[in-house]
Amino acid sequence: MISRIDLRGEALPEGAALRDLLPRAEFDVEAALEKVRPICEDVRHRGTAALIEYAERFDGVVLERIRVPAAALTAALEALDPAVRAALEESVRRARIVHRAQRRTDHTVQVVPGGTVTEKWVPVERVGLYAPGGRSVYPSSVIMNVVPAQEAGVGSIALASPPQKEHGGLPHPTILAACALLGVDEVYAAGGAQAVAMFAYGTDECAPANMVTGPGNIWVAAAKRYFTGRIGIDTEAGPTEIAVLADADADPAHIAADLISQAEHDPLAAAVLVTDSAELAEAVERELKPQVAAARHADERIVPALGGRQSAIVLVDGVDEGLRVVDAYGAEHLEIQTADAAAVADRVRNAGAIFVGPWSPVSLGDYAAGSNHVLPTGGCACHSSGLSVQSFLRGIHVVDYTRDALAEVTHHVVTLAEAEDLPAHGAALKARFGWKVPGQ
Repeated sequence: MISRIDLRGEALPEGAALRDLLPRAEFDVEAALEKVRPICEDVRHRGTAALIEYAERFDGVVLERIRVPAAALTAALEALDPAVRAALEESVRRARIVHRAQRRTDHTVQVVPGGTVTEKWVPVERVGLYAPGGRSVYPSSVIMNVVPAQEAGVGSIALASPPQKEHGGLPHPTILAACALLGVDEVYAAGGAQAVAMFAYGTDECAPANMVTGPGNIWVAAAKRYFTGRIGIDTEAGPTEIAVLADADADPAHIAADLISQAEHDPLAAAVLVTDSAELAEAVERELKPQVAAARHADERIVPALGGRQSAIVLVDGVDEGLRVVDAYGAEHLEIQTADAAAVADRVRNAGAIFVGPWSPVSLGDYAAGSNHVLPTGGCACHSSGLSVQSFLRGIHVVDYTRDALAEVTHHVVTLAEAEDLPAHGAALKARFGWKVPGQ
């Protein structure tokens, strides 16, 4: 059901050589880029008409307009199962606690008497958020995108989610209910690359956005790459991943359940166990069989995901070697299920989010830990962070020098400008002092 990679008994290689030994899904965004290019440009030139045509072609629905009527948002919230509403409200409450604490304040530093630099934080003016459709419905992704944007102070928030044939061409009603619950009233029935293009270029219904965030399929990822530079993006999200670093004391039933929980997302989802215990590896394999057999999405998602090249049990000589492996892997979600898990987790350097001990499973983070579940995939955790309030803020340096403070440093600026063969840079300061360098 799941393959093994045995890295015991040898010194682990460094850097890319170690990464090449580890499982990873194939996710060729560059190839997809050529397919989304004409879609994006069609939306640029034809706007809403193109979006309506793609809704019929890709989603099987005939739309008259893309924007979801306000009445549909209200109706979705009113019809929402009370238990689901209560769970969403608690998820929102916890997410706000965490993300509100991420707010930044302006900070002024006096560099010299009369010379200050202030870093002020300004929210992005308008964002387009994406909530996936397809195999599952993700109101949790609405929360994870909207809450940090709101807490950052973004003034204009729009959200797109694919139209659903079984719901009259609207996005899934739970998506709409989550939007209504969060006070987001600008919602569009658009999915895939065309939704990203709508936000990037704007249409007669939708004003262009400065930034697009949110997980999606390979076409969404390719469109984000296509528009990088024109708009800000969070990340090119690939298939979801879980890695578990565990020792002999871990509970194999817990680990099997956690691997399955990620595998049920998609046939390309990655589930990786890194352990120094062959006994644990065997016990997890035994646990997987009955748990997979009892799972709802076993045949179409879980079995292909666990059996794919992206999933494996990796055997190592010890926890130290396991740490090297998980750092090389850079998982979207990393569970630490070892003795003294908090201390081990503190040594991790590359992960989208870390889940410490047996009572902090990834599923908690997906919904109600308060953390954000929009995280870097495909090893990008070695250089990128998950979505947060900071994702929607821009730091702007404000430089304020008096005449005397400028005079005191002018000779250094002139010297450096001459060293770089940019004499006009120095001349810009000399002009302020009668073309004489102060102090010389």
